[in-house]
Amino acid sequence: MGIIGLKGAYAVERLQKVMAQAGLGSRRSCEEMIKDNRVTVNGKPAVLGQKVDPTQDSILVDGKPLGRREAKRYFILNKPRGYVTTSKDQFSRRSVLELVPVAERIYPVGRLDYDSEGLVLLTNDGALAYRVMHPKFELPKTYRVRVNGEITMDAVYRLRTGVTLEDGPTAPAQVELLKVDGGSSVIRITITEGRNRQVRRMCAALGYEVLRLTREAIGPLNLRGLAAGEYRPLRPQEIKRLFEAVGL
Repeated sequence: MGIIGLKGAYAVERLQKVMAQAGLGSRRSCEEMIKDNRVTVNGKPAVLGQKVDPTQDSILVDGKPLGRREAKRYFILNKPRGYVTTSKDQFSRRSVLELVPVAERIYPVGRLDYDSEGLVLLTNDGALAYRVMHPKFELPKTYRVRVNGEITMDAVYRLRTGVTLEDGPTAPAQVELLKVDGGSSVIRITITEGRNRQVRRMCAALGYEVLRLTREAIGPLNLRGLAAGEYRPLRPQEIKRLFEAVGL
């Protein structure tokens, strides 16, 4: 009996899920590796969505065997300005991974752009990363934002009800006006989507330039006790609450 006949006795899963569980990145980034023809299964180019048995199939990524499933690790970082939330950058800018020197291969979940700061979640748990990033799970992300000028209550209302961007209207957001002083305004905004530079684009659509943007929270996680550039592992209770928030 060949390999196909044996697979019923083993856990057969989608290739990108197996790769994510092995700590190669988020499920989405693993899908990109497959699309870029960097993965082979039993000597043949892998196909997106292909099902594999990691105990039986030979899976190579960039010519190297897929490693064993790693122990799951979870960290939060208070990202300072001047770092990217990717492992590689075409402009050779510093990565947040330089600030979290741990032995395991972890990766940042979601984006926080170069000029922004605040909470970044890093993990090697692909299933969790997928749910944290995907808007259908509606995990709230909260930002403290300083914009130029005195923001009007009409603008606050429009942010709350949805702003039309080039990729469509945004979902309703929670918005609180914190203060207006010195020719600028500070708001706190909570969104459940994860579009690229979404908060900056929402403010720009209403005529406000973002001067400073800090992510204060992702779901139940917050920056309490972490100075800029500091990181720590999540506590067991935090992991439990985060899993519950995304339905795991």
